[in-house]
Amino acid sequence: MNMATPRTEREAIEIQLELARLVRVDRPMAGTPRLVAGVDVAYESDSSRAGRIAGAVVVLDLTDLSVVVRATATGSSDFPYVPGLLAFREIPILLTALNRLTVRPDLLVCDGYGIAHPRRCGLASHLALVTGIPAFGVAKTSFVSTHGEVPQERGGWADLVDGGEVVGRALRTQTGIKPVFVSAGHLIDIAQSAELTLRLAPRDRLPETTRMADRASREALNA
Repeated sequence: MNMATPRTEREAIEIQLELARLVRVDRPMAGTPRLVAGVDVAYESDSSRAGRIAGAVVVLDLTDLSVVVRATATGSSDFPYVPGLLAFREIPILLTALNRLTVRPDLLVCDGYGIAHPRRCGLASHLALVTGIPAFGVAKTSFVSTHGEVPQERGGWADLVDGGEVVGRALRTQTGIKPVFVSAGHLIDIAQSAELTLRLAPRDRLPETTRMADRASREALNA
């Protein structure tokens, strides 16, 4: 699937609505992934304006969370910052980085949202549809959804709900710290997304995929 470049905010919303019809999060991936890639984008100065950006992809081996390979790309983004339309700013640079990998990941983990999005097509959903690689999102804050009380122990969770629909989980990755917000993107379901998030976050609040991709994107931006 090609990455359409919208000319206006309205066009971008229409593209998202069309893509949302293709999203599938009703079943887990077939088998357990081994090569799991974190993706992230760093922005120069004010992220609300056009400017230099860097995208990073770091591929980990799920068996021991060791780094298999990483790739970065730098460039600029002309699409403005609009809440809910982040994918149109970030996917082009992420695709460039992904194309520089020497392996194909089994799974992508995004610092953002999947279906926990007003149009059910956040960054993780959009990127999975463009690449054909299953993806889910792990966000630091909730965007459009609400949730009940999350148990304090590691692995505790509560449904993320928007408009009466379950769109993810508020998940406690470490006992006594703030939860993260997990949502399936495409070609994976919510339960498996949460399970894999816990495997990817053995010590810290955020998955190692996110932590390493964040570091790599910042290093690329400052190189």
